[in-house]
Amino acid sequence: MSLTNYENMPIQRLISFNKLLEYYDGLAKSEDPFLAAKAKRVLDAQAPFPELRDGFEDLNLLDTYKEVIGIILEDTFSDVLSSNEIKTASWPYDNLVFNSSKRFKDILKNAGPGFELKIRNQEEDFNYIMAAVVVLNFHYGFKLDFTRPYFYDIPNAEGVMHHYRILYNADFLELIPTDKAKPLTQDDVDDLLENYDNIELWREKVPPGSFISKGFVISNMFDVTAEHSISEIKSSLIAADKRKSDSFMEHLSETFRSFFRIKNIQSSFVAYNAKENQFEQVHSNGINSVLLNDQETGKCENILCSSSYGTLLEDKTYFAVSDVDKYFTMSKGAAPYKNLKQAGIKSAILAPIADGDTLLGVLELTSTKKNELNSVNATKLDDIMPFIVSAVLRSKIEEANLIDAIIQHECTSVHPAVHWRFEEEAKLFIKDDLQGLQPTFKEIVFKDVYPLYGQIDIKNSSQARNTAIQRDLTIQLSVIKSILLKVQETKKLPFYEELTFRVDNHIDDIKEMLHTNSEQAIFKFVNEEIAPVFAHLKKSESKELLQQIISYEASIDSGTDSFYDHRKNYDESVMRINKKLAKVIDQRQEQAQEMFPHYFERYKTDGVEHNMYIGDAIVPNDSFDPIYINNLRLWQLQVMCEMENVHYNLKPKLDIPLDVASLILVYNTSLSIRFRLDEKRFDVDGTYNARYEIIKKRIDKSFVKGTNERLTQPGKMVVVYSQKSDELEYLRYIKFLKSKGYFTGKVEIVELEGLQGVSGLKAIRADILYTTDAAPEETYTYEDLMVELKA
Repeated sequence: MSLTNYENMPIQRLISFNKLLEYYDGLAKSEDPFLAAKAKRVLDAQAPFPELRDGFEDLNLLDTYKEVIGIILEDTFSDVLSSNEIKTASWPYDNLVFNSSKRFKDILKNAGPGFELKIRNQEEDFNYIMAAVVVLNFHYGFKLDFTRPYFYDIPNAEGVMHHYRILYNADFLELIPTDKAKPLTQDDVDDLLENYDNIELWREKVPPGSFISKGFVISNMFDVTAEHSISEIKSSLIAADKRKSDSFMEHLSETFRSFFRIKNIQSSFVAYNAKENQFEQVHSNGINSVLLNDQETGKCENILCSSSYGTLLEDKTYFAVSDVDKYFTMSKGAAPYKNLKQAGIKSAILAPIADGDTLLGVLELTSTKKNELNSVNATKLDDIMPFIVSAVLRSKIEEANLIDAIIQHECTSVHPAVHWRFEEEAKLFIKDDLQGLQPTFKEIVFKDVYPLYGQIDIKNSSQARNTAIQRDLTIQLSVIKSILLKVQETKKLPFYEELTFRVDNHIDDIKEMLHTNSEQAIFKFVNEEIAPVFAHLKKSESKELLQQIISYEASIDSGTDSFYDHRKNYDESVMRINKKLAKVIDQRQEQAQEMFPHYFERYKTDGVEHNMYIGDAIVPNDSFDPIYINNLRLWQLQVMCEMENVHYNLKPKLDIPLDVASLILVYNTSLSIRFRLDEKRFDVDGTYNARYEIIKKRIDKSFVKGTNERLTQPGKMVVVYSQKSDELEYLRYIKFLKSKGYFTGKVEIVELEGLQGVSGLKAIRADILYTTDAAPEETYTYEDLMVELKA
């Protein structure tokens, strides 16, 4: 039975068999006596009932004339094919069926008595607009693409859902205008294309009852359950390797061109960050968001207008712009029309990619022709968005996995040289778990390994940081003071004088030295006492005062809620130094591992530190020899000189030209290291070995014995040791590397002032030779040194 209220539709329905009967009128005059007789039989059966030609609305007449209708449709529903064809006589885009093949009847019977036949995703407003689009195409001659697949979802006797695609044959329909029909212009159609969801506008342009549709349709259906199932599977797997393909976006755009039957379509994506409420570029080949244009990120309220913001982010439905130029002019170049026009786009569809209520991003479809993309054909996306959502979800999972891998690599990685030991312990863990035992991941210990430690430390970093903070706070307080003085020119209130006095006290407090609590005290003072006063003063009639406050607030950094100029220069300088130095040692480490596998870790502080451990325990299946320790020590000395040269060339480019100082600790006794599960890192094991860690933590702050001179100095490579054999070894290395252009030849040997719990340490200080040339690619080995010495 029909579920559509045709009284409020643009097309009034008359069920009629006139066009089919006209065919029989012609066939009755055929020279073929068999065909003529058959046609006359049909016409004779209909003749007493003229309403079968004229048309009728009363659906009860379908039962009254059931037998006659059966005779009229006898040829259309051949008994020979009835058991195989899935076919009905019906009304288009409706659930009314008044004649059907035997197979269709069997399908409905198997579905059960409670089953109600219904076209998937049909709604009343959609039916009205669909009927109006049919009128625009077949009566007014406007070529609008309204085609989309229609399906019946019908369960079989076992309750398994089958999906049947519906194809309509409308050869037996006539469309007749009534006196309510209005003449329509291209401008009228443009308005409709821009307002697909405005049902009242559609009712105005194509009023209810403005046309009569006389006839019926033949619905041919095909079981597409297999294809539908494949699509469902595809939706969970689609584009799993999309980030690896250079041609992904072009292939996707080509698919959309076929889907919409529009040659000019381009597609792209923009990601949505819910935490920041901003759009972000998708970092993949060929994906360039038109909403963001050349921006990396953009706040949604700045990228979208209020209408598109509500449609995409709140309603999570399509936002179509069929005429970009028109809306660019109307909005005076506002977003999002500005970026669309700059990209040469004439029409566009922005489709939210949402997993339930969670917005993941936006699909951007664009065309260089007006009206090609609009609110009518935007609905075609309903059938493919699940695939896109699935692909984005898959992509996000891959991205999350990649992020985890990077975090693990950068922060808590298990070094490849010791990964085998973790695998062994993991297998034992799984074995215990499968046997029902209480599995525990035992601590991993490597005994009798030799340590190497080095650091390149940023000199006087605390002083430089404090100076940057002093300058930022002084500037901020001075600006605040100037605003308060401006206020006092017109408002002689003691409160403003007292506030100015307190600002002066804070300036005096940090002028000479930044105390431990000064920064926090000033931050609290500004946020709790100055900010509310400025919020009040912004209501003042003084435009000059308002402009001063606005300028002050514009200088506030959103991340720190304070002035962040000098501190930013300091932080960025430190970051650039760390990044450059870490890159050098990371790349050179790959060569060092080829000499002999060993454990390596490096971490960034105010500079770059690294630990290395080498020994039999780390590579049990290889033959360890002390010569590999010599190789690694020479490699370390060379690479740290290269890192010094990288900093030397970087220093003039820094906002704050910070100095660095280098130090190597030589420790010729083997020790044990243990992986601390709570800290996710290796540490020395045992009380005796703790002496090594104590030395590491204290030597960079030590002084030359008998002086106030710090041990580490810019321009000098410092090698700390305790054994005479170590001294002789490193003097050979320095002499060798001098011949290769790493040192100047100036070398001094000094004693260290006694450290708490440590004494008897000495150090070699060798002046580094700096060059503007790139760091050498070649790494020299201990064998090279031996050859050089023999020569």
